[in-house]
Amino acid sequence: MQLRISPSALILWLSPVAMVLIIIASILYGAKNIDAWTVWKAIVAFDPNDVNHQIVRYSRLPRAIGALLIGALLAISGAIMQGMTRNYLASPSIMGVSDGSVFAITLCMIIQPGASSLEMIMYSLVGSAVAVGFVFWMASVLPYGMSPVRMAIIGTIIGTFFSSISAALSSYFQVSQDVSFWYNARLHQMDPHLIKLAMPFAIAGLAVACMISKSITILSLGEEISVSLGQKTMVIKILAIVSVVILTGISVALAGNISFVGLIIPHMTRFLVGVDYRRIIPCAGVLGAIFLALSDILSRFLNYPFETPIGVVTALIGVPFFLYLIYTRGGGKDA
Repeated sequence: MQLRISPSALILWLSPVAMVLIIIASILYGAKNIDAWTVWKAIVAFDPNDVNHQIVRYSRLPRAIGALLIGALLAISGAIMQGMTRNYLASPSIMGVSDGSVFAITLCMIIQPGASSLEMIMYSLVGSAVAVGFVFWMASVLPYGMSPVRMAIIGTIIGTFFSSISAALSSYFQVSQDVSFWYNARLHQMDPHLIKLAMPFAIAGLAVACMISKSITILSLGEEISVSLGQKTMVIKILAIVSVVILTGISVALAGNISFVGLIIPHMTRFLVGVDYRRIIPCAGVLGAIFLALSDILSRFLNYPFETPIGVVTALIGVPFFLYLIYTRGGGKDA
């Protein structure tokens, strides 16, 4: 009897091993290579006077964990957006959601210069919510606004608007240097304390995403089919938006604006596991985590010994993929 393993099960079973290997590689390699024995000692017998131990404990380990977490959150957020809107171009970066978070963080730095990490997270969540509200409101009032390309254009315009206002405000109030962190997405400045604070929010967002995964599958077939099957589409959409706001807001608060992860990974996941969002959501999380963590490692070697911004690496892959989707899928009025 031949044993068949589904692609989704294979991805989920192999993911722990892949993530452990990625974390090890992320800790070992960089501008300064650190040997495995030193890494082990830094974890089990930390010496605060050893510079290598400090690099491992306070920089590279949080960076690896943060990259995995952010990649998972952005990929799941993108998958939910694409399923809910039936829009193959939807993602947190293209729809302006990430820019809304950065805008809110800019306001936070101006209004509350000494804001705590938790307050920063709350501002980021509010910014995500405002951006999502603007995008869907404009898409609903414009002719064929919900079509893939038009909605992407609306999201890009709103994102550019928030980005421009943020740049103007940060320049006027002289906080440009502080705000630049959230635009350049410097994973090497990952704050371990912020990761701990973000975890409850991330878990809540992931719980909502998993809870509505079956309903998102039905909704992705079309709103008429969803209603005919007795589904409360408005409730599902609200819960989906709440999940997107939380997942995106947390990602931006942790490391800034990282593009294209939420666009690429959901498409890759659907190709591998099918259209059931009960499989897509966990698998997209795993693949998104691996993708961003590998991109982070790659960013250290493109211009060695200097680091390339992680946004450049994701854009090198994401921009051609974005253009490919537009070319192959078109921009008709139907999503």
